[in-house]
Amino acid sequence: MDAKTRIQAGQTALGIEFGSTRIKGVLIDYEGNVLATGWHEWENQLIDGIWTYDLADVETGLKACYRALRQDVEAKYDLTPSTFGAIGISAMMHGYIALDSEDKQIARFQTWRNTNTTEAADELTDLFRFNIPLRWSVAHLYQRMLDGEAHVKNVASVFTLAAYMHYRLTGQKVIGVGDAAGMFPIDSERLDYDEAMVQKFDALVKGKGYDLRLRELFPRVLVAGDEAGVLTESGAALLDDSGALQPGIPLCPPEGDAGTGMTATNSVAPRTGNLSAGTSTFAMVVLEKQLSKLYREIDMVTTPSGFPCAMSHANNGTSDLNAWVGLFREFCELMGVKADMGELFGKLYTHSLSGDADCGGLLAYGYYSGENITFINEGRPLLVRTPDSRFNLANFMRVNLYTSLGAVKLGMDILLKDEGVKLDRIMGHGGLFKTPGVAQRYLAAAVNTPVTVMDTASEGGAWGIALLAAYLADGRKDGRLEDYLDKRVFARLTGEAIAPDPAEAEGFEIFTRRYEAGLDVEKAAIAAVNW
Repeated sequence: MDAKTRIQAGQTALGIEFGSTRIKGVLIDYEGNVLATGWHEWENQLIDGIWTYDLADVETGLKACYRALRQDVEAKYDLTPSTFGAIGISAMMHGYIALDSEDKQIARFQTWRNTNTTEAADELTDLFRFNIPLRWSVAHLYQRMLDGEAHVKNVASVFTLAAYMHYRLTGQKVIGVGDAAGMFPIDSERLDYDEAMVQKFDALVKGKGYDLRLRELFPRVLVAGDEAGVLTESGAALLDDSGALQPGIPLCPPEGDAGTGMTATNSVAPRTGNLSAGTSTFAMVVLEKQLSKLYREIDMVTTPSGFPCAMSHANNGTSDLNAWVGLFREFCELMGVKADMGELFGKLYTHSLSGDADCGGLLAYGYYSGENITFINEGRPLLVRTPDSRFNLANFMRVNLYTSLGAVKLGMDILLKDEGVKLDRIMGHGGLFKTPGVAQRYLAAAVNTPVTVMDTASEGGAWGIALLAAYLADGRKDGRLEDYLDKRVFARLTGEAIAPDPAEAEGFEIFTRRYEAGLDVEKAAIAAVNW
C-alpha cells in the first residue's frame, strides 16, 4: 500500500505529545515511517510561584496541533483523515492534576518543574526506603496535605498530564506503567503500584485525617500493548474541530516523555540507554539488576513494558541556551540581517566545536527552576568567568551546551562509575541533537561512551508514542515491544555513532569539577537575587 491508501484505510498510528514548549503530532505507518506532522507552540507560566499550564490551553493546544497535522495530510495526500489504527497520548511526566468527584479541576496544575515538595518527598522516601523525587505526583499530593490545602479533602482523581488527556479522550482512568512510575513506585514483577508502599501511604494519610486511598485516586496501571479504551464521541470532538474524525479508535496506554523517549530510541531492553535533551534533560538506563542502594539523585522508573530503569533527570536543559540564541537573533536583526533560527542554531552549535575542551574556564548554569540532582530548590540562570578565562563565542556556546548536560552527567556518573552499570549503547534524541555531530560529541565525552543519533532523533517523543500506538494496532503479532521495534522499525533505520574523544572527555571532566564547585555561587545568587 502507498501512504494515501494506508491513511484512507486507517492503517496508521497517531501520536501526540505535550512537550514543555511544543505540542507535536506525528502520523506514521506501522513500520514507523512518518507520513505527516503538526505542532503547536506553547509555554508554561510561573503564577504565584507555581510552574503551570492552564488546562484550557491544553485543550486549545491539542486542537491546534491536530488541525495542523490534518492540514498536512490534506496538503500531501488530498484527503481528510477520518480514522486511525490507534492513537497514543504522551506528555511531560510527573506533576499534579487534581479533580473532584464531578471531574472539576480543584487545584492549579503543578508541572514536573515545581520543586516545592521537599518536606513530602523526604518523609515519603524515609517511609518507603525508596527515592521519591520532588516531581512525583505522590509527593505533590502529600505536600498539599502537609500544607493543609482545603481542596485535598475533595480530591477524587489525581493525574499526570498524559493520563488526564487520555481520560478526556476515552473516559478511561488508566496510565502506562512508565508514566505511572512518575506518580508512585512500581513493582516491576507485578507491573503495578508497589502494594506494600500503597498500604503504608494509605495508613499515613489516614493518620493525617484524610479518608483517601491511593488506588482510588491514581489511574489504573497498564503496559505497552494493553488496550486502554477507545476514542469517544466527545473525545473525537475535542481532538478534531472539523468533525471528520470518527469515534471508536483504540488508544494505547498514555505514557510520559521518558517512556516515549526510550521507545523512540529503541532503548527498552536491559543494557540500553538514551538521553533526551530539551527543556529538561534526562538519561534513561535499562537495568539488568536493581541498584545497590538508594540514591536521591536517581529516579527508579520503568520502560513502557515494565523493565526497571534508572533515570538521571535534570529539570533544566536547553531553556537558557535557547534564550541566548534568541538574543543573537535580535542582534542579527539590529544589524539588518534576517536570521533563520534553524540556521542560527546550526552555525552557533557548530562554531562551538572550535572552542576549548574545558570551555576556556567559563561556567554557566541554565537553572530556570530548581534542580533536584544538585538539591537546589530554585533557579537563577548564571554565566560566571574569571578575568583570565578565554571568553570568546566558541567557548561561550560550548559552555552553554555543556551545562545543558551538566546536572544529568552527575547522575550518570553515579550509575556508570559508582554502580558499574553496563551499557551496550546509548542513543541521543531531541532538539539538541538536530545539528549533526555537536551535542552528540559532547554527550559522548560526558558519559565516555559511544553515542548514536538516529535519523529520526528530532521527531522525539511524539514519534515514540506513535510507535506505541502502532504496537497496539499491529505490532503485538511480532511479540514483545522490543521485538516489534527491532524487527519492523529500527532494522531499516540508519544512525551515526560517535565515540568519545579522549581530550574532550577530559575537558568535560574538568568542566564537571568546576560545575560542582560553583554550585555555591548558584546558591548565593538564589539567596541574593529576589526581585
